[in-house]
Formats: sequence, C-alpha cells, structure tokens
Amino acid sequence: MSVVEAQTKLAVLQRVILPTEAQVDTLPLYVDAGSASGIRLRENDELARSPKLPEDKLQLFSSGGAGVHFDDINSRRSMNVRAGEQVSFGTYFNAFPASYWRRWTDVRTVRLEVTTTGSGAIAVSKSNARGSIQHVETVSVNGAETTTFDLTLVPFGDGGWYWFDLAAGHEGLTLVDAQWTLQEAPRSSGQVTLEITTMNKPDFCLNNARILAANPDALENVKEILIVDQGSKKVRDEEGFAEVSAALGGKLRIIDQGNLGGSGGFARGMYEAVENGSDYALLLDDDVVVEPESILRMLAFADRCKKPTIVGGHMFDLHNRSVLHTFGEVVDPHRIVPAAPHADMEMRHDFSVANLRQTSWLHRRVDVDYNGWWMCMIPTAVIREIGLSLPLFIKWDDAEYGLRARAAGFATVSLPGAAVWHVSWLDKDDMVGWQSYFHERNRLITTLIYSPYPKGGRVLRESVQADVKHLVSMQYFTEHGRLEALKDIFKGPEQLHATLATKLPEINALRAQYDDAQLKENVDDFPAPVLGRGPMGGTPMGLPHKKDLVSWGIKTVARQLVKTPDPDAAIRPQGVLAHRDSRWFRLAHYDSVVVTNAEGTGMSWYRRDPKLLRSMLAESARLHLRLAKEWDELAERYRGAVAEITSMESWKKTFDEHSVDGQ
Repeated sequence: MSVVEAQTKLAVLQRVILPTEAQVDTLPLYVDAGSASGIRLRENDELARSPKLPEDKLQLFSSGGAGVHFDDINSRRSMNVRAGEQVSFGTYFNAFPASYWRRWTDVRTVRLEVTTTGSGAIAVSKSNARGSIQHVETVSVNGAETTTFDLTLVPFGDGGWYWFDLAAGHEGLTLVDAQWTLQEAPRSSGQVTLEITTMNKPDFCLNNARILAANPDALENVKEILIVDQGSKKVRDEEGFAEVSAALGGKLRIIDQGNLGGSGGFARGMYEAVENGSDYALLLDDDVVVEPESILRMLAFADRCKKPTIVGGHMFDLHNRSVLHTFGEVVDPHRIVPAAPHADMEMRHDFSVANLRQTSWLHRRVDVDYNGWWMCMIPTAVIREIGLSLPLFIKWDDAEYGLRARAAGFATVSLPGAAVWHVSWLDKDDMVGWQSYFHERNRLITTLIYSPYPKGGRVLRESVQADVKHLVSMQYFTEHGRLEALKDIFKGPEQLHATLATKLPEINALRAQYDDAQLKENVDDFPAPVLGRGPMGGTPMGLPHKKDLVSWGIKTVARQLVKTPDPDAAIRPQGVLAHRDSRWFRLAHYDSVVVTNAEGTGMSWYRRDPKLLRSMLAESARLHLRLAKEWDELAERYRGAVAEITSMESWKKTFDEHSVDGQ
C-alpha cells in the first residue's frame, strides 16, 4: 500500500439500489432492459433537425432483451441477469449524476466498483449535456469478481451522467452489489435532524417512520427523527406506533404544537436542528413515501459541496410512481411564479414510457432557485446566517427561503437520484377555496421582498386579472379570501407571526356566507338542470382568440355587472360541469351551474350575484391602486423585517405561545 493510499479511505457516494417487493411499479426508475448506443432526440433539438444526422440515430438502439424480470431481484442491492440478456443501470436512481458533482463539489474522479458472480460483461457509458451517449469501457467477467473503473468528472461541465450495463453469458450473471466511491482523506459525516411536519396524516407519518426503521444504514448519521405534530389525529395514537418507535432505537421524538402551517412546522425542525447541534435539517412533507437511500446520497453530496449548499430531492407522483413531477424549478423574476429552468424540460415525465437514456433534456444539468420542502436538506450553517422560514403558513415558504439563501450566496441543488413519492397537486386546485388567501398574500410578500422590477413587474397586473377571472366564475368565497390577503399586506410583516394560528380559522369561517363554498357529495343533491337553459344549450365553450380576449373580457364583465340573472337560475342550475371543464371563460356565461371539485369528492352550486360582483370588483380596484401607490414603502418595510421575523428568537416566542403540554 502506498503512502497516499494509507492516508486516504474509501467513501461511498452512491450505492446501486433496487426496488422492494412493494414497489413493482417503480422498476423503470431502478433498472431496465438492454443497453443504449443511441438516443431519441427531441424534435426541437438542433441535432435532430440536422440533415447530416443519420435517421437511425434519432431513436434508441436496444439489445432487444426480453425485459427486466422482477423475480430476478434478490435484494435491495443484488439481482440476476438471465443468460443472453442485458440490463442497464442507466436509470434515474442508479446512473451517477456526474455533472452535479462536477459543478458543486471539488470531486474530479470517482470509482465505480461492481461485484458480480457468473460470466458476462460490464459496459460503462456516459452522456454529455446534449444527451449523446458515449461508450467508455467494457470488461469481461467470469466467476466471483469485483471490477473497478476510475472515471474522470472533468468533461461534465454542462451536464451528463455515468452508468453501467450488464450482459450475461451462457450461464447467467449476478450483480452482488455496486457502488460509486471516492478515495479521500478521512472525514466525519455531517449529522442530520430529519423532521416531518404533519397535520392529521398519522398513517403517512408512521409509514415513513416504518420505512426508515427498516433501513437502519440510512439513519447512521441521523441524530434525531423529529415529527412536529400539529393535528388533532396524533401520530403517537396510531396503531403500531410503539413498535415503530422502538425499532428506531430512541431516535424518534414527537413535538406537539398548534397548527402553524407548513412554515411553522418546518421552522420548528430548523430550530431544533440548530439547537441539538446537527449539521443539517432534512425537511420532509407528511404525505410522502421516502426512498431512504436518498438520505445517504444527499448527505454524501452536501458534505462535499464547496460551501454550505441546500440539497433537495425530486418529487415523483405517489399515484403514478414512474412519473417525475418536475426536474427543477426557478422563480420567474418578472412574474414571481415557479418556472422551468429550460424551455425543453417536460413536466410530468414518465420513465416507463421513455427512460433516462432516451430523454435528451434529462442529461442537461438543471440549476435551480429553490427545492420544494417535500424533501430538502438545509445546512444549519445557512440557518444560522439567514434565519428560519418566513411565517407564511402554507405557500411560498420554500421558494422564498431559496431566494433568500441565494441572495446570501448559498446555492440550492435539486439532486438527481434523491427523491420521494408525493401526492401530486395537479389533480387539485388550490387556487380556489381557502388556500387562495395564502397564495395571494404570500406571493405578494415574496414579490415585495425580491422583485427586481418596479411595482413587482407583472405581478399586480396578474393579480387584478385573477380577481376578474374568479369573479366572472362566481367564485365569491375564493375572491373574499384574495381581498383579505390584499388588506393584510398593508398590516405589514409584524403581524405574520401573530396570525399564523388564527388566519386559517378566520378564512374558513367565511364559508357559510357563500354558496360556492358549500360542498355536497352527489349531483343528485341539487335540483336537476333544465335542458337547454344554459349558454349555447349547455355546450362547453372554448377560450376566445387572443386578439379578441380584451374585448371579450370587457363585454363579459359588463354583462355580469348589469344583466339580471335568469330568475329560474336561482332555483335550478343551468348545467353541470366537470372540474376539467370549469374554466373561467366557460363559467362566465352561466348564471348558475353545479361544478365538481378538483378531487372529485363533491360539487358546489355557483350562482351569479351582480351586486356582490360589483362590490368585490370595486374593492379589488381600490386595493390594487393603493398597493401600487404604496409599493416602494411596503417593499422597504418587508425587506427590512426579514431578519427579525425569521430569527431564532422570534420563532421561539411563537413556538412557546403555541406549545402543547409545555413542549
């Protein structure tokens, strides 16, 4: 052994993993059939349009294997490859995201170690930022062997991955295990406080605790598993809690506190991580299923970043588990809304339809402004410098924190290969109902603090447009919440802590005033519509042409302001609309209509009220004019208050005021 080798040790950066028996629908995320020597390029890719590119290079080359057999998986680390077949680990969870390590760490060489038994070959490949696949090396194996490959990260400046494929000989081949490693000077790993914020989802929380207990190696550097329970259905009362708690070996702690929303729960996790001396606070949503290996990967990456870095995991759809919701997000500075970092990125990418090697845009490194707090690891060094979450209750807390960290010089990385499965919000409509208050208020607060444009760019204009859309859609409860949000902006940042626990009950108390907030389970709970009494006989209408949109909007609002509703519409709805058809430009033509909610659990009766519309529209205009007039003063006020209201001291006072049983 050389002197250099004696002074270094082998650190595991990423282990090859396989799905459990309960995750058969996630198999394409871990391993798939065949090996790729070409890639399907998108139609808008410059290379795809090049007349010099052979047509056969536009599609994936495959070995033509029979596919991956789930019963060939031996364990989380091992699988068999049948004689004459090939499998690839160029997948979401098992390819190595070389460009992320190249960009954010000082690591420049990694070692791939593959232990096999049987006969066959190991082929290592890499990709570049365009998604072009390049063969690196192939090694034949026979018997029990550990094969190593030393691989440089230097060429991965803009993107690209490493991975390996296995091809079995006549007697078959078994992967015993494989890992991506680093030879480095001895170092201690950071310690993590893993925190879950929950509100009446004890089954989800206990399930994740059970998953963690079943993977003790993932918890080696977890100092504490903290559940901040803000609900009335307590996790500790769930059947099986005592057994799971015992299996976690004393690492589980539950804090009961009043409902302070996501920001209050996550801020508590940050606070406790600083207080107990952890190096990181790992924040998790309650309604997720975690891939426990993600903890090891995020920690290995974060420990080796050039400076303290927020490291987040991706989100897959819990009800369609091969679908990646998004690969990374930035905040559009002109609109202050989440946006894709690159125009060619797809939302909702399904790896069962197109794998990593077939999808060119997945090979470009994606740099983000923030990561959702469904899974996000924040260094306590960052927390000490920039504070805890803004007290925003439920929306924009994660994005605001990423923007604040970036302004202080701390980056956020959404790390491929680290992820949870989360209930997707695409089948929800949280812009309608009680959440509309928090969307409106928190977006405006974020805009006041961070917008680089006068009067917040397009945000005020879009806010007015949203008010008009909700009003012509007869969504009066939603609009009441938005108007309350505008009023509360003028009260300043000083009242944000005080209203954390009170604002949601106040908003929900308004429901009784509005028909559109009353939910019934079945369409038969409403009077039957009269055939042909709705607009165009009840046929759904399309969006007006863009050139006609302004004039159409003026006419529509004018009609709703002055035209008396059909008297019969107050007694019987003019139609019934499925949620997907209940767009504002359709709802605006009705005097009365029953609408299904986004979850499909019930429906509400929308009825047009010109007097209420006039009152709310006038109030919206007045508040937006005032906001535009006072914008600069408010922006200075909110920016100046960030350090104070996100401090450990301010949050401790709030926690103490809303503690349960002295916690």
